[in-house]
Amino acid sequence: MKKLIMLLCVLAGGAHAADNTGLTATVAKLDAEMFDAFNHCDKPGQLDKYASYFDSHIEFYHDNGGVTWTRDVMIAQTKAHVCGKYRRELVAGSLKVSPVKDFGAIATGSHIFCQVGGNTCEGIAEFTLIWRLRDGVWQVTRALSYGHRANN
Repeated sequence: MKKLIMLLCVLAGGAHAADNTGLTATVAKLDAEMFDAFNHCDKPGQLDKYASYFDSHIEFYHDNGGVTWTRDVMIAQTKAHVCGKYRRELVAGSLKVSPVKDFGAIATGSHIFCQVGGNTCEGIAEFTLIWRLRDGVWQVTRALSYGHRANN
């Protein structure tokens, strides 16, 4: 019966992998690497490394900051408002990854923001990242950060 259900899912074009472990591991690794660069973006080369994870025409939607339409503007804002001031931490167990057929993946989760040089993590928010795999390279094409609130 289980094989029949899997076959019907494949034939219907809705093949949802029972085991998404490989894709989830890939996106989790990308998330960790990208935000390690973000968290150290005041160090030489790290802001450029962080930028490399984004398509040049990134759309970044932030509930408090508005919409950013290009990587250059997004990175300039990161440099001005984040680098050396805040770090991002993924809330353990919150990352969820879903495949997007012939494109890449959607990652959602929660993250907190902490002041650099202290143990204060005052803000928490939800995020959605749309990852595209093209020519062996993963990049974020759309990013949403929303529901910002105090981390009590």
